[in-house]
Amino acid sequence: MRNGKIRIGIMGLGQIGRHLYHLALENDDIEIPAVADIGKPEIIHYLLKSDGLNGPRYELRDNYLVNEKFRTRMLQLARPGDVPWDVFGVDCVIDATGRYRRREYLEAHLRTGAGRVILASLPADPVDRVVIPGISEGSAVSGDRLISAGSATTNALALLLQTLDKALGVDCASMTTVHAYSSDQSLQDYAHEDFRRSRSAAQNIIPNSNESARWVEMILPQFAGKLSGYALNVPVQRGSLLDLTCVLRDTGVTVEQVNEAMRSAADNHPRLIGVTDDPIVSSDVIGCRQSLLFDSRATLKAGKRIVKVLAWYESLGHACRVLDVVRHYSRLGGTGGVK
Repeated sequence: MRNGKIRIGIMGLGQIGRHLYHLALENDDIEIPAVADIGKPEIIHYLLKSDGLNGPRYELRDNYLVNEKFRTRMLQLARPGDVPWDVFGVDCVIDATGRYRRREYLEAHLRTGAGRVILASLPADPVDRVVIPGISEGSAVSGDRLISAGSATTNALALLLQTLDKALGVDCASMTTVHAYSSDQSLQDYAHEDFRRSRSAAQNIIPNSNESARWVEMILPQFAGKLSGYALNVPVQRGSLLDLTCVLRDTGVTVEQVNEAMRSAADNHPRLIGVTDDPIVSSDVIGCRQSLLFDSRATLKAGKRIVKVLAWYESLGHACRVLDVVRHYSRLGGTGGVK
């Protein structure tokens, strides 16, 4: 930390990485001395401007992205370990590539000077901690160096399930995320290692696997062996929907009780959870900074114990949670390098 600011390096200036840069411009406690991406600095600058978000102006000067608060060195580098983070004095690195999720890659950031690494997605190997704001921050310790902030789907599912379980008692559940297409999907039919993902993301609803249910079982151990999950990638650029079917422990729970439980949670945790009574669609959730926006109009009851609920979410909300995790570890301090 320098001059009271948390110094963050970012690897990967895709959608989440660019959200992080814009969010840093809005806040006085964060600065970004360096970013790394496979793209040319001129292209990254162009994409940042095309995001269309209001905020301080910035321009590209000799491979530095300069704004009124800080300047950021733009590095065209492809892999963890290529970036000399120690040169830039970063407190932590956020890996937002979505590609380098194995521990060996994350440790490469540590070897080149990062005090901590915050993964903006789920890990492929065990890491020191998976931290979901609103649920598992209390488990974090200052010695953690490799941390995952989960995924947008994992954050939404964990918060929704915990809220319903505490208020009403959930025996088991199954979720489907109706998810905006991702950058690793092709817009035209193109050979992929997976048959279905070889089909055009712009023209198809594509069934896909999803890791969130497995990770939520670890984050909320009372659900071990009681969750299942699936994904449908749809031809939508932003705005995703979580469809959760719960089997409740007790009979007689009403739709109104379910909705009231979510309203109470939103009142207690407005930064994380919202409730809408409006007939919204996916584009209406763009810009939502909460982990989930509960759709009260969509709650359904089937039989005595089954409840189906819908909650909206999008990538900007997840970027906000990644920064929540960064700030939490900054307050903890310790050997991870964030002081």
